Amino acid sequence: MRRAQVVWTLTQFPTVRRVAFAPAGATTGRDDYADLLPPIVVTAPASGDRVASPVTVTGTADVLEATVSVRVLDAAGREVGTGFTTASCGSGCRGAYRVAVRYRRAAAGAGVVEVFQVSARDGSRVDLVRVPVTLASTG
Repeated sequence: MRRAQVVWTLTQFPTVRRVAFAPAGATTGRDDYADLLPPIVVTAPASGDRVASPVTVTGTADVLEATVSVRVLDAAGREVGTGFTTASCGSGCRGAYRVAVRYRRAAAGAGVVEVFQVSARDGSRVDLVRVPVTLASTG
């Protein structure tokens, strides 16, 4: 787990793809620790980022039928934007996703980007990831 944390921290930078640990010297990357990840990982936006419409949401997911859903909420929890996409791989494998979600907001302020999958059983939001952000006004 410690190595996985180091690898994920260092590989967030675009110039780092793999990490070597001494003394063995064998390199490892994010894919080597995929089995330790939750069903949905959000790589952007990061917590605290200032975002503008459309906000680009990226990450990886191993979800039913590769479907990833996104909501943008204002500070009061009201939905101001929504969207969905499919990851590059479906159920049983981890795939990358990227989606641009438009939102409407009269004034800048706090908000949340929620990424989740919809339950096939009851339609609820499951594997929910919440990323607090600052929303730019749409004008």
